[in-house]
Amino acid sequence: MEAFQRDAISVDVATRLRELREAGGVSMRTLAARSGLSANALSMIERGRTSPSVSTLYKLAGALGVPITAFFGVESEKKQIVFLKGDERARLPFTRGVFEALGGERFSGQVAPFVLTLDSGASCGPNDIVHAGHEFVFCLRGHLEYMVEKETFRLEPGDSLLFASKLRHRWKNPSNAVANVLIVISGFAEGEEPHATHWKK
Repeated sequence: MEAFQRDAISVDVATRLRELREAGGVSMRTLAARSGLSANALSMIERGRTSPSVSTLYKLAGALGVPITAFFGVESEKKQIVFLKGDERARLPFTRGVFEALGGERFSGQVAPFVLTLDSGASCGPNDIVHAGHEFVFCLRGHLEYMVEKETFRLEPGDSLLFASKLRHRWKNPSNAVANVLIVISGFAEGEEPHATHWKK
């Protein structure tokens, strides 16, 4: 899994955030109000002084009205067949981890697969996630703790979890080692972008 990080294309979050904000004609103050983040925090991200957490990326995507994969800068036409070489995969660093797209941002269907590499203690944040469709989780390495509604599932390598993603859920890496997890979101309605869903406050 280390090779995934080394070979994939890294994304400049600071530059992409500024480009997306300016393209949408959204001021720093307006984005702060929409996302619930402070203008100072946004400024730090745009200047590359800090890496946003997963929850912050989702909030920014939702506030800008774009899928989180918009940070990858992929503007190509959606296709019915997507073949992606390992060194073509875009990776988006966040606090204590890396988000890697697996072609869903280029696919014309309603499937969004991605891989998360999570450092010890990494989490999606304290807020529940709720979005359309279904979510499939497969633990590749390390340990992952997934909370769905009031139930907690502890995944080890080879373990999987499948649930309706309208159920409140969140995750974290509770171990002292790096974890890798494959997540596939599917079944959402055409035109919907589950990645852009606001996280519950």
